[in-house]
Amino acid sequence: MKKSSIIGLVVIAIAVAVIISTSGNASSYVTFDEAKTMAVNGRTNSIHVVGELKKNSFGQIVGLTPSSDRLSVEFTLVDDNLKEQVVFLNQPMPTDLLKSEKVVVIGGYKNDRFIADKVLLKCPSKYEETTL
Repeated sequence: MKKSSIIGLVVIAIAVAVIISTSGNASSYVTFDEAKTMAVNGRTNSIHVVGELKKNSFGQIVGLTPSSDRLSVEFTLVDDNLKEQVVFLNQPMPTDLLKSEKVVVIGGYKNDRFIADKVLLKCPSKYEETTL
């Protein structure tokens, strides 16, 4: 075999190994009910739930409670099935959490409580079309 053929096969083998190793971390968005079922079946982390912060009839966010030292925060998230769930994040409140349109929490259930390891925010776009 030529040297270039061997190098090509090695590159392809490495690419296949990377794809296979990262495909195990792929996750789709689920509701809190589905996340709870997954937790009961043994999957306790890396569950992605998408939702919106709970708001009152005036559009004000409710259920947001930072800790006294501001190093953690609890907030109420409403998923696509309109189920409310208190989410605990053991990190300071993300800067744009209050401005976000959608929130993705990545984590899992522990003792009937959703513990988020990471929070992803979808903020309103400043590039939306406006009328002049």
